[in-house]
Amino acid sequence: MEANDDTEEPSLPLALTRFQVSEEFGFLLPDPLTELPAPYGPWMDIAHELPQLIMSRQLRSRVHQMPQLSTQHLQGREELRLAHLVLSCITMGYVWQEGEEGIVQVLPRNLAVPYWEVSQALGLPPILSHADFVLANWRRKDPNGNLDTIITLPGGESLRGFVLVTLLVEKAAVPGIKAIISALRAILQCDEETLHRALQELAGAIEAMSEALRRMHDYVDPEVFYTVIRIFLSGWKDNPAMPHGLIYEGVSPEPLAYSGGSAAQSTVLHAFDELLGICHRQDSAAFLHRMRDYMPPAHRAFVEEIQRAVSLKQHVLSSGDARLRAAFNRCVSVLTDFRSYHIAIVTKYITIAAAKAKAGRAEPSARAGPSGGKPPTALEAKGTGGSHIFSFLKSIRDTTREGMISA
Repeated sequence: MEANDDTEEPSLPLALTRFQVSEEFGFLLPDPLTELPAPYGPWMDIAHELPQLIMSRQLRSRVHQMPQLSTQHLQGREELRLAHLVLSCITMGYVWQEGEEGIVQVLPRNLAVPYWEVSQALGLPPILSHADFVLANWRRKDPNGNLDTIITLPGGESLRGFVLVTLLVEKAAVPGIKAIISALRAILQCDEETLHRALQELAGAIEAMSEALRRMHDYVDPEVFYTVIRIFLSGWKDNPAMPHGLIYEGVSPEPLAYSGGSAAQSTVLHAFDELLGICHRQDSAAFLHRMRDYMPPAHRAFVEEIQRAVSLKQHVLSSGDARLRAAFNRCVSVLTDFRSYHIAIVTKYITIAAAKAKAGRAEPSARAGPSGGKPPTALEAKGTGGSHIFSFLKSIRDTTREGMISA
């Protein structure tokens, strides 16, 4: 069971293929596999029924009947990524099937052991992350390019919309990812015209990301997101509902703690921050750096390579070129706008939705809670990754704005 690495291009510094980044899809896994080989049918059978099994509270009993499968038949990175997505979603359903009121302490060995082995092979943590649920969870539904998820969780069309809109934000970032390469090469070659063009492309990509994010309003119902979907993205680190973490049976006798899914796990914004020299405050920076452990290792290495590269900001400052300075500041400005818009999304989908859920908690609703129970309360003021969400988002937005170069 090995993840096959793409051949490196040592002659080209920061060549995208060295970091498993696609020219067409960026950090998205290009055309992910949708089925595992036949020996893993028991996993796939459960994965394809997850929403129904969770809502009927039958998932845990199905998992208990599942055979413990060897991971040795998994070949290559694509099969491993699909296996990780499948086992991640089964794990989230298993842990949160009963909502916050019936949480398990132990993940059974027939799930925990193969999950751990696949995670180790990929260098990913054994929990559902952005790398799984967005980057590796899409397929083409028809020849017209319409998309669908591979594995889903409770939440119906809103869940599907949440994943696919987030995917479209990642896709919109692709010209910006390529612009990073162009910009750093242009600095080394003292090519100011190419550098200016690269900064324009980066700004355009960030604006396209904001435009894609606006589609969240069209496809995701705030009540469904908050009362049904969000708990399945929650982890067992910095979560009052699971203060001691989770025991992975057959892996560790002690509980392990991992953060849930978070936009902070997207490599895109880390890469843009490093290129633009954005310096976040200590507590926010510490959380962001911890989220890099939830990225595929090659993507994390891409961010670290940008961090080590020549400083774009210093180059623009020392050049004294007003046109370059304006292009740089436009990148910082549109990145600030993107983060402001993310705050507006979080306000609608978490803060306002939480207030509505709290107000209606005394009146049981058929839509409330992961399987008809109470809406979750443990993370009302936190992100699923465990951050204090508003102080964190406002901090990184404000420090982004402070990255502008004054005239």
